[in-house]
Amino acid sequence: MAKSQMFKKRSLTVVISVIIFFFTVTIAPVKAQYPFIQYILVYSRMLRQIQDNSLDSACIRLDGRCLFKLAATELELSPRIREIQTRLNEIKDLYLQKEDPNLNIRHTKEGVIYIKITDKQQTEDANEERLFNVTNDDARLYKVNIQTRAEQLVNKLEDGLQRAKQERQKPFLIRQGIIAIVIITSMLLSTLYILRLLARSHQQKQELDPSIDSDLLPISNQLSQRQQWNIKEVQYRLLQWVQVVIWLGGILFILGLFPYTRIFQFLIIAAIRIPIRIIIVGLITYLLVRLTYAFIAKSSSAFLRTNLLNRRINQRRELRVATIARIARGIVTIVWISIGVLVALSLSGIDVTPLLAGAGILGLAISFASQNLIKDTINGFFIILEDQYAVGDIIKVGDVDGLVENINLRITQLRDAGGRLITIPNSEVRIVANLSSQWSRADLSIPIPYQADIDKALQLIHQVAEEMSKDADWRDKILESPQVLGIDNFSDRGAVVRVWIKTEPLKQWDVGREFRRRLKVTFDRVGIIIPPPQQQVWFNRE
Repeated sequence: MAKSQMFKKRSLTVVISVIIFFFTVTIAPVKAQYPFIQYILVYSRMLRQIQDNSLDSACIRLDGRCLFKLAATELELSPRIREIQTRLNEIKDLYLQKEDPNLNIRHTKEGVIYIKITDKQQTEDANEERLFNVTNDDARLYKVNIQTRAEQLVNKLEDGLQRAKQERQKPFLIRQGIIAIVIITSMLLSTLYILRLLARSHQQKQELDPSIDSDLLPISNQLSQRQQWNIKEVQYRLLQWVQVVIWLGGILFILGLFPYTRIFQFLIIAAIRIPIRIIIVGLITYLLVRLTYAFIAKSSSAFLRTNLLNRRINQRRELRVATIARIARGIVTIVWISIGVLVALSLSGIDVTPLLAGAGILGLAISFASQNLIKDTINGFFIILEDQYAVGDIIKVGDVDGLVENINLRITQLRDAGGRLITIPNSEVRIVANLSSQWSRADLSIPIPYQADIDKALQLIHQVAEEMSKDADWRDKILESPQVLGIDNFSDRGAVVRVWIKTEPLKQWDVGREFRRRLKVTFDRVGIIIPPPQQQVWFNRE
């Protein structure tokens, strides 16, 4: 409970700080060398979890470069940095305005730093400007005493101001300009090369796209194609990000070459620091998902390449592997995205411990409230484990039947003969009829007129069935010799002859339609008429 309240308090502090920072940047007038810059690090530290009255540090910047760090408590640091940064900007402007300045920086025993800037031809002494006091916190930050830290800061101030003066000289600017031109040229050449690689990779991706005519290929080929496509997708995205990194890094490097633009380098880095972390985590998550997809496809394809003597068992295994691979892709997607979200929140400075605790409590509540969901998941697991059916099977569940288009741990989706997509919760799948497991059967009932020669009709039926089973176009679909079982019933259409033809899975309807066509042609040739339903009415007159 205490952790939850602390988390809410810190979240509110972050929101208020962001609002204050926004109004400070947009409303405050521009002074000297962008004086609002020093607020960025002060406010950005609030994204980290800092306890009250704990020491924190922030940079004093000169031309966008961190000159040195000062330490203070959370409440005292912001006004102190703002005041010292304003004074330093004024001193820097005065120092740069003079053609031949004489810089004198000293510190007292108490750690007070003074700066005096005069012209070398100036005879009268100028007034010293007090910059700031070195505190115990500043010295403790670097584990030294106040005098030692003050002497270090005096040296840093002298070096920083002299460097700022030197970087504004013409020879230095010309040299930096040449470096910038070389960098821009290298960026353009590398971009042209990467664009060629991107075009080639994009073309290869289109050729391997698993969504184009992949259903016509064997499942082993589909898995191999999906593996190659995922690898090409990873390569393509990496090339895109290499191009982004080249341009972003090059622009930031060029901005850092010149003292006039270095402040924009700092602004951009400070602005994109948190978003770029989130983007990088998102990219890594996406690449891990794609690489995992490729690993699943490769493992499944390797499993299917093992030779089996029974071709029907091998076909059944292909359907099962395809189903398990699809479910595995869904599971790893959820896992990687969940991990990515947690990592992104953690890198953004948000404490994920309360979130995990809340997620655990929420999951427990959902488990009690959604018992049907748990039943769906458990039943779906056993459906897959026991191979009751897979994607590509035709099944009948209750009053509905159709082709299994999708199955996961929660639902099964069927496409019926009318094209309707039927979604069934797995907990409702109690009795299921699989019409395509390992082999199928064409179960045919053929009416023969009572006036016809039944023995001749049975001989013709057997002859047509044998001829069809030996036909080159149909012998691969018919697994065994057809069985003419004989007269199965007497009906209003005549004597009903029962025929069984064992076929490949899902081929029973094709075989049945072709057998009926051939049998009708044969009956027409010998004059046997397939009778319609008929009745005889007898009148008895006494």
